[in-house]
Amino acid sequence: MLHVSVLNDRGVFVPGLMEDNFRVLEDKVEQKLSVFKQEDVPVSFGLVVDNSGSMRAKRPQVNAAALTFVKTSNPQDEGFVVNFNDDYYLDTEHDFTSDLDEMSKALERIDARGSTALYDAVIGSLDHLKKGTRDKKVLLVVTDGEDNASTHTLENAIERAQRSDAVIYAVGVFSDDDIKHDHRAMKKARTALTELANATGGLAFFPENVDDTEAICTQIARDVRNQYTLGYYSTNTAHDGSFRTVSVQVTPPHGMGKLTVRTRTGYYASRAPSSGN
Repeated sequence: MLHVSVLNDRGVFVPGLMEDNFRVLEDKVEQKLSVFKQEDVPVSFGLVVDNSGSMRAKRPQVNAAALTFVKTSNPQDEGFVVNFNDDYYLDTEHDFTSDLDEMSKALERIDARGSTALYDAVIGSLDHLKKGTRDKKVLLVVTDGEDNASTHTLENAIERAQRSDAVIYAVGVFSDDDIKHDHRAMKKARTALTELANATGGLAFFPENVDDTEAICTQIARDVRNQYTLGYYSTNTAHDGSFRTVSVQVTPPHGMGKLTVRTRTGYYASRAPSSGN
């Protein structure tokens, strides 16, 4: 399934489009849609929050913003909390919960110390997200620095994200001091978050002030709830494990003006099961 955001020139979601307005191309070959809908469907989500030493002063605002995301989401959503520094930890009692109090307690397990194993945390959280019972999957990642502790690479994390059906939203809460101290590292961190989000059809945000994180999380929750869902059976039936690029084009109704479309960049085809002797 493709989750597609369609925005007008003011960045506002455009509802009411019809199936005929959409074209889906896989490796530049047009596909016939088998599913088309626009509805607010429940989501399985993960809140993946940096717990390294540099986050200590930022966590109260970040925690409040993460809870705002939960409160603004569909009441039937289910989620979990992963805090990470040198390692990552599932800090909700259950694999998934809809209990706001449980998520709040998990976010309050602050032990801000150590380094930033962002890519390991993303990959581990994507694996855990597979246990979710909702058809739509989302990760919200909040960090303030460059990965400096993972055993995996950015390329590993992007590939794992493309093999999943999750949409990743990222918030980089870099302070002026962070940027002045190591501009190159912050630029690298910004690029990594942007590439992770873009590969899955999500968005990356870089607020000037950590206090803006709450408004951003409200915007992300709104984006998650206002998307089109498109499905198709690929004309390429080979089970070869190859990466298939995907693009979605929208022809706006007369007089609507130019529209912007955002969805994942592609997916990995399944491999045929190997035959044993």
